[in-house]
Amino acid sequence: MEATVRTNSLPTIPEGIVDRPYMGRFGQLNTQDWKQALIVSGKAFYAKVGAFSTPVVGGGAGTAIDLDQPEFGISIPSGKVLIPLLVQVQAQVPLLATDADESEILLAADIATAAKLDGTWTNTITPINLKTNSAEVSACTVKSVCTADTTDPVLDLELARAVITGDVQDTPANSIWTRLELNHDPRLPVFLVGPASLFLYWGGTVATSAFAQIMWAEINTTDL
Repeated sequence: MEATVRTNSLPTIPEGIVDRPYMGRFGQLNTQDWKQALIVSGKAFYAKVGAFSTPVVGGGAGTAIDLDQPEFGISIPSGKVLIPLLVQVQAQVPLLATDADESEILLAADIATAAKLDGTWTNTITPINLKTNSAEVSACTVKSVCTADTTDPVLDLELARAVITGDVQDTPANSIWTRLELNHDPRLPVFLVGPASLFLYWGGTVATSAFAQIMWAEINTTDL
């Protein structure tokens, strides 16, 4: 008896639906990773903060992180689910000013509110589909570099953090920081069911600049 399969990328199949097996284009039974399947189906997106060689200075006043002035924000509407796939931040910290100077990166979510992303933001971002020829577009509102207060989010979930603290052994100008980076590549990612929001911050007791790359998937709540 021969089994019949069809060649196709994996779609999102609702709970309880009976369907046929899938075959990849090289004849193999399709068992691709579910994250990769979302990318192949055009349901994953990319955005960045900073560009080429120009980073973004973090913090509400250019220093410490400020709840109402994120460097990056995504507002997730009702009916949609956002799944963070990869968040990378590369910080550039200046010379130490004094002993125990601190710099940090924070990725956090508001699980109950689709943020207005009001106030003043430098950039309104059109996310890039990770399947670059896909016609699918993000349902989320995405902005970066808040310079005048947005409505305070409630950070219910702190998803990832990176912190460094300076240790002055001589004079601050002769002291070197360790590297400050965030690489959030979750094995078990949170499913942010809209209305919800995702925010990214960086800053410290000294001005901290950084670049960031954010990748996520979007599905309908009916797909859960």
